[in-house]
Amino acid sequence: MYFDDIDNAGGIERGADDVFSKPVKAGKRTYFFDVKATKGNDFYLTITESKRRQEYGGKATYDKHKIFLYKEDFEKFSQGLQEAIEYIKNICPVHERRPDDTDFSNVDFDEL
Repeated sequence: MYFDDIDNAGGIERGADDVFSKPVKAGKRTYFFDVKATKGNDFYLTITESKRRQEYGGKATYDKHKIFLYKEDFEKFSQGLQEAIEYIKNICPVHERRPDDTDFSNVDFDEL
């Protein structure tokens, strides 16, 4: 369950319609896939990207972006996402970065 669904004052959960939640950590970002139920017991998905930022003075804040995806759009969204991912994979193959000698400065401290 995404942490915005918690009432900060009392720790009480406001999102009583939450059915399933899957957080995915990816570097500086965390993605939340939350399945929710409507009053009519229909389901929809919220996808939230949360990125932690440091404010001046060390205070942490979060930039959040949300997508609401409804059941009738699942197939088209899934197809579009898969096509976009395949396009990126074909255009920009993933290369594992390996450290090598060119990553570091070549300094001879005896010359200093």
